Amino acid sequence: MRGLAVLLATGLGVGRLPIAPATWASGFTAVLLFFLLPRLTLPEYLALTFAITALAIVVCGPAEKVLGHDAHPIVMDEVAGMMVTMFAAPSFGPGPPFAIALLAGFVLFRIFDIGKPPPVGRAQLLPGAWGIVTDDLLAGVYANVALQLTALLWRHA
Repeated sequence: MRGLAVLLATGLGVGRLPIAPATWASGFTAVLLFFLLPRLTLPEYLALTFAITALAIVVCGPAEKVLGHDAHPIVMDEVAGMMVTMFAAPSFGPGPPFAIALLAGFVLFRIFDIGKPPPVGRAQLLPGAWGIVTDDLLAGVYANVALQLTALLWRHA
């Protein structure tokens, strides 16, 4: 069972990439969302976000026991954080649906995930999977708010 948890927590192996695994996982999530977002209603997206977050909490704890405390290969938390970032994603204008919003969301999420403004950094102190996942969810909230404000300013510029 731990092997399956590790496989899922590492994003089916994306987390094992040697350079910037969290950034790769966030990027792959953005690409997948590019295709999913236009097809999902807001309630469906919310349900998917909750399901991915629950899965991250379930698999990151056992994966941490195998790979070490908040080990770099664990990237399911980034997937959950990107899902929060793109909740109710705005469309910035012409072009492929959500493409600009996805790129901006990706960049904002990585900024807040790496920078860890309060209380994001403190969330990592929570035990086990809660610490692994909660900081990314909070970074996703910060990124979502920044994305929504950016879209609002963009539309009124």
